[in-house]
Amino acid sequence: MFLLLSVAPAAHYSDPVTVFRIGEAAELLGVSADTVRRWVDAGRLAAGRDEHGHRVIDGVDLAAFVRSPAGAPEGRSDASSARNRLRGIVTAVVKDTVMAQVDIQAGPFRLVSLMSREAADELDLQVGSVAVAVVKSTTVVVERPAPAHVKGRTA
Repeated sequence: MFLLLSVAPAAHYSDPVTVFRIGEAAELLGVSADTVRRWVDAGRLAAGRDEHGHRVIDGVDLAAFVRSPAGAPEGRSDASSARNRLRGIVTAVVKDTVMAQVDIQAGPFRLVSLMSREAADELDLQVGSVAVAVVKSTTVVVERPAPAHVKGRTA
């Protein structure tokens, strides 16, 4: 599996400050809203209030929070140049005589890997087992959805 990301500038993205409600932040992080609330309450993640009194997290603060624990994930080899690691659960393994397809659900993301059957057998990949998808790519396309919550703007 590889990711293609590209950024296309658009006129309606005139440097707005993006804010996320607790549930939106939780969805982006692949955790529960309660977990994000606990992080906010413990002071690990900064949050403010919008004009309706809902707790919101500034996009810049959320990005900084996400980057902070990414320094040294457990079980990572020091000899790899790959930086994109998504821990998840194996949801499907389809094998034939030569190849295997392995599906991993990592938070809200479904990743599909094609590998040799021998590699899948050596890793003992089975539905329900934990696996880490390591993504290394030279081309990444980034898309930007229409803004949902921007300071000073309603959706």
